[in-house]
Amino acid sequence: MARLAEAPQQFTGVARYGGATRPATPGPSRAAPTSPQVPGGTQQQQGLGLGAKGLGKWKGIGLKRHKKVLRDTIHSVTKGDIRRLARRGGVKRISNMVYDDVRQALKQRLEIIMKDIVAVVEYGGRRTVTVRDVIFTLNRLGKPIYGFDPSFIRER
Repeated sequence: MARLAEAPQQFTGVARYGGATRPATPGPSRAAPTSPQVPGGTQQQQGLGLGAKGLGKWKGIGLKRHKKVLRDTIHSVTKGDIRRLARRGGVKRISNMVYDDVRQALKQRLEIIMKDIVAVVEYGGRRTVTVRDVIFTLNRLGKPIYGFDPSFIRER
């Protein structure tokens, strides 16, 4: 007598991540198993998928998503950056108390310049800031930047 519909054989090897393996004994029919953990029916009937318990393996334990902490981006201007700018300006020695003041002055100056640059770019119907926008804005503010001859600025 031949067996017609034989169930596929389950994996009986070593667990990959150290978890316990299930025994390869044939269990009840897989059509609609009733889960003892969820009262009133199965997980499929309750609409509970794998993410029903929240983030991680189970509530309270496991890896969680974390939200990036927003900080003032002016602190990404490092002490070394400020020292290099001061060296270019001819400063030999810098007090430790100066760095925060320089960061605040730099932030105020950049806010003024960027506000005008954004207005120029938006008026042009663009989303990309070009070198020409920066030069135009600085000339408009009365602080021209030298070294950008119009012959070197080309449109792409």
